[in-house]
Amino acid sequence: MRTDSSPGTLPAREHLPAGDAGTPVLDVVIPVYNEEKDLQPCVLRLHEHLKRTFPYAFRITIADNASTDTTPLVSQRLEAEIPEVKAFRLEQKGRGRALRTVWSASDAPILAYMDVDLSTDLNALLPLVAPLISGHSDLAIGSRLARSSRVVRGPKREFISRAYNLILRGSLQARFSDAQCGFKAIRRDVAQVLLPLVEDTGWFFDTEMLVIAERAGLRIHEVPVDWVDDPDSTVHIVKTATEDLKGVWRVGKALASGSLPLDRITRPFGDDPRDREIQDVPKGLARQLVGFCVVGGLSTLFYLVLYSAFRQFGGSQIANALALLVSAVANTAANRRLTFGVRGRGGAVRHQAQGLVVFGIGLALTSGSLAALNAASSDPAHSTELAVLIAANLAATVLRFLLFRAWVFPDRDDDQPRSTVVAGHTPSSPTYPTQQPYAPLPQRPTAHQYATAPQSPYETTEFRAGEAAEQRSWRDATVQLQPVRPTDTDPRNS
Repeated sequence: MRTDSSPGTLPAREHLPAGDAGTPVLDVVIPVYNEEKDLQPCVLRLHEHLKRTFPYAFRITIADNASTDTTPLVSQRLEAEIPEVKAFRLEQKGRGRALRTVWSASDAPILAYMDVDLSTDLNALLPLVAPLISGHSDLAIGSRLARSSRVVRGPKREFISRAYNLILRGSLQARFSDAQCGFKAIRRDVAQVLLPLVEDTGWFFDTEMLVIAERAGLRIHEVPVDWVDDPDSTVHIVKTATEDLKGVWRVGKALASGSLPLDRITRPFGDDPRDREIQDVPKGLARQLVGFCVVGGLSTLFYLVLYSAFRQFGGSQIANALALLVSAVANTAANRRLTFGVRGRGGAVRHQAQGLVVFGIGLALTSGSLAALNAASSDPAHSTELAVLIAANLAATVLRFLLFRAWVFPDRDDDQPRSTVVAGHTPSSPTYPTQQPYAPLPQRPTAHQYATAPQSPYETTEFRAGEAAEQRSWRDATVQLQPVRPTDTDPRNS
């Protein structure tokens, strides 16, 4: 049975309370840098779509990454004209920095972002956030590489995207299909403990967030999207690819060294049948049965080969005894290591001695079967002998498993108290720094608590990177936000 009792464990996912309590359920962030031309059409189109199709209160937040054109003026004008639009100003570049800052300051339970070019069809927005609202998933991403996705883009970008996906699968064992699609969402309770572990402040931010979440066992929902490439995109492909590869190396090294405190963001699996206490069913029985069957099948083949070889030089009884003895020693050693997970040399001699007793029982079964066959026929065919031995070995195998589990390799942990070990984390640059210890998150507030909670003002303010979380706080019934790192700088974005 799994245990999730580490200090940073997230609570079980729950459906967000129904009803409009004044606080936006969804906060869509649009990170921009010098987008004076595209910003207004994007916001107007997104706002119209949400007003028409989204059944909850929402907010659109413009995250200005130190733009040097008239983008700040456009943001302020949109904020003044549309009540659901808010603007942030950051004095440092970096899409990852903008997302972490705005998401950390937001009071909405569902946080999302999309690129300003709106390359992704907005009809995928509600399917993106619905699993997060229902409590089914922790994060959601749009995927341009799903089979049912419809994508229009050039061969160069298609090749780069698929090559990057192969790199992630081969190096970081990532199972999500599209790390860099600018169309993602996350629950706020997950973001508050996940974002402090994400180090990148640029384009690799998405990939790093997803890899850490996946390794911690969080559920990532993928939505096939329709996507049309923006020919006027200002993304520098070569520079971005280089930084991404550096990020892959850094995250891979952190995962290999164990410096990432993934225990902070573990999540119980709710009403998962694997987490239920089932009476009279020993733990690990299914896994042990599979392992024992695999070892048993290989041992049977090994035994038959040995028997056929020894039969050329002696009688059936001698050949059976020698083949069973050699295969029994190998079988005990393999089951000890692979099926029952016993490592080291401690108790190996005792286990082999007990295995020989089990071997004696199997020998009695198989020898008795051969004796019965010889009594019935004075000169049985070799194929008949093998068939009888296979049947006798099947019976001996069932008995062997029961004796191995109950006597040779008993589960001695059942009667001992369990303890949970939390991996220590000693930060050293450039590995992931630890902050203040995370307390267990409480259950989310009820609909009544949402309705009666004081609302947090969301006025327009200029922020330097790292200041937003210090000046703002969540004022609803959830936990207090951990501040964004004040030293969060990235030389390549300066």
